[in-house]
Amino acid sequence: MALQLVWFKRDLRLEDHRPLVQAQEAGPVLPLYIVEPELWRQPDVSARQWEFCRESLMDLRRATEALGQPLVVRCGDAVEVLERARQQLGAVALWSHEETGNSWTYARDRRVAAWARDKGIPWREIPQFGVIRPLRGRQGWARRWEERMAESITPAPNRLLPLQGLSPGEPPTSAELGLDPDPCPQRQQGGRQRALQELGDFLEHRVQRYCSSISSPNKAFTGCSRLSAYLTWGCLSMREVLQHSRQLQGRGVNSFGSRLHWHCHFIQKLEDQPSIEWQDFHPFMRGIRESDAERLAAWAEGRTGVPFVDACMRALRSHGWINFRMRAMLMSFASYNLWLPWRDSGLHLARQFVDYEPGIHWSQCQMQSGSTSINTIRIYNPIKQGRDHDPDGVFIRQWCPELSAVPAVHLHEPWALGGSMPHPIVDCAESARQAKERIFAIRRSAGFDHHADAIQRRHGSRRAGLPSTSRRRSRRRVDDPSVQQLAFDL
Repeated sequence: MALQLVWFKRDLRLEDHRPLVQAQEAGPVLPLYIVEPELWRQPDVSARQWEFCRESLMDLRRATEALGQPLVVRCGDAVEVLERARQQLGAVALWSHEETGNSWTYARDRRVAAWARDKGIPWREIPQFGVIRPLRGRQGWARRWEERMAESITPAPNRLLPLQGLSPGEPPTSAELGLDPDPCPQRQQGGRQRALQELGDFLEHRVQRYCSSISSPNKAFTGCSRLSAYLTWGCLSMREVLQHSRQLQGRGVNSFGSRLHWHCHFIQKLEDQPSIEWQDFHPFMRGIRESDAERLAAWAEGRTGVPFVDACMRALRSHGWINFRMRAMLMSFASYNLWLPWRDSGLHLARQFVDYEPGIHWSQCQMQSGSTSINTIRIYNPIKQGRDHDPDGVFIRQWCPELSAVPAVHLHEPWALGGSMPHPIVDCAESARQAKERIFAIRRSAGFDHHADAIQRRHGSRRAGLPSTSRRRSRRRVDDPSVQQLAFDL
């Protein structure tokens, strides 16, 4: 029987893996993961992400080995690796899930598709979750998402036919891949087994307090589901997470389910328009900010002088994760108070997030910097956010020990004490006021609404039921009401 190549990407599991099961029905399967050094040289990836991926690969290796055929890992260019498999092993078909990744993976998939056509190799790409390819319009998208998520979960195969004389290969370490040192001491560990433990613990112990935990960083690390990295790397499927959660009832379950929906809604935007990774949705927003290496470094290193901002950045660097409200505040501060291009600050955050999902990330970077034109301009006041979500300064004291002696009443604005207390690198109120004036001046420009309407028609949620922007005179546009504050608090 002809050898079937199953190319694992960001779907590192056996359960609910339709390409694997369908390939097995056609012949013996070679489960393959390709470590692509060029991918790991891109500016939006990091060693912490690779180490999570590597742990997930080793977990998957153990699972496939138990079925009879270990996962095979090869390092190199994808087209070259696939061609060697065709020549040496006689592979006649390629199977994988569809992937909506960064621009590099998009270009790589185009090269793989060209190779497959040239060699007469059928490449069967199967949707992994709710993103639809190709999509002509958003009408009915939410209904189709629900239909996909209601489909039966595909069980893992019972056995994989062993392939003789084939070395499994070892995933390289981050150092072997040439990645910069990236200490992340409190990072989650990768792998299906860890993912199942997290899912079980969340649904059994935490989901009912989910809504009350997602805003404050003091509660979020133990109150959110913490499943986002496992969804990003495919250790869990979206379908199984949603179906397991819907076996329960309650406000927390409903709120969590809505965020799974918005996960795919945002990725669909990148699928439909890959350029949003580097180009503003709205043409009037392009080039309005200027790079500033010193400000960017101060923000990225958690030394802006604004205690709550610095605490959030330092916590993120240590955990590789932080809750969405704090992600939005960090992006808002960079975009408005520091007036940095969202691409510059977005690249730093992408590298920090172990759960970096390009479709969600770049849509949110633009949304939180006011570049979409169809969302409310939301300039977070970092001092108010700190007082609201860390009123006693527990989080600030944990991550900014240099402020341990500051009385609680002054902890959110220590410069008010005078003396040797450092001032923030910008005046928060004045910089926010200037940013707001600049943004709203652009929004009042002739022709702005014309482009905004086109963006709304292409990317806006039809589920929201909002009228077109031309019929809404307020420039406080929101295409997704349930994501006004929290889009991806997983």
